Amino acid sequence: MSRAEKPAKPRRRETDASAHAVAVSPVANPAATTPLLFSTALTVRWRDLDAFNHVNNSVFLTYLEEARLQWLKDVPGPWFDAHAMPVLAASTLNYRRPIEWPASLHVELRCIRLGSSSLTLAHRILDAGDAGCLYCDGEVTLVWMDPSNGRSVPLPQAIRSACG
Repeated sequence: MSRAEKPAKPRRRETDASAHAVAVSPVANPAATTPLLFSTALTVRWRDLDAFNHVNNSVFLTYLEEARLQWLKDVPGPWFDAHAMPVLAASTLNYRRPIEWPASLHVELRCIRLGSSSLTLAHRILDAGDAGCLYCDGEVTLVWMDPSNGRSVPLPQAIRSACG
């Protein structure tokens, strides 16, 4: 088949991304039904954008990391030392709609599971001016480990108390 005989590729339609936003049921979303653990405001930076002029998907993880660190710095009591520190073990992000610049965000964290050496935090990234505008939801699991041997250690009491 010559180039002239090949069928034309369908053209990609430009669409409004908000038309494809997913409605999220609070029942299916633990981040909407579990008591709020922590919330913070973040601002989208110009450098967060990708070639499509919206926040790059990898930056969402940075926003969540920033929210977790802001929460942890205010946890009363020791939660980190040379033999016990948190590491990210798993993350699930459901990208609901693109974030465009400029934007002010509101990140919510909720503890949905406490284990012997780990916890799972549900998260939501929302528009700071419109709580009905959900950009992302999902969850992350943190495991406390001893960096000298890579083995898990018991969850610090300060974390249990902060989540309880």
